[in-house]
Amino acid sequence: MSKVLVVDDVYSELELICRILREAGMDVAEARNGEEAIARIRENLPDVVILDVIMPGMNGFEVIRELRDDPKTKNLPVVFCSQKNTEIDKVWGMELGADAYLTKPFEPQQLLHIVERLS
Repeated sequence: MSKVLVVDDVYSELELICRILREAGMDVAEARNGEEAIARIRENLPDVVILDVIMPGMNGFEVIRELRDDPKTKNLPVVFCSQKNTEIDKVWGMELGADAYLTKPFEPQQLLHIVERLS
């Protein structure tokens, strides 16, 4: 069973993503911001992180920078899942080390396919 950490500050979007993953049989943890995400990852390393970009405090781009700078998490699969959907956002996310970039809204199968491929 894949362990997935979902990070999003918008409760309705966090719950939607978590429900999709749980219904597919995945073990899901939640974080509401970047700082909480880093703490949860250090407590219990997930198989995959689903990460929003736009969040108060530490944003998703800052989170992935910190993850990639840490030898323990530099290879942790990270999927950006964001409403930021310009080509420059996608390119920047991938340049920072994301393994995939999914824009909202998305089809549940898209999310599941990406998570299954990376876990």
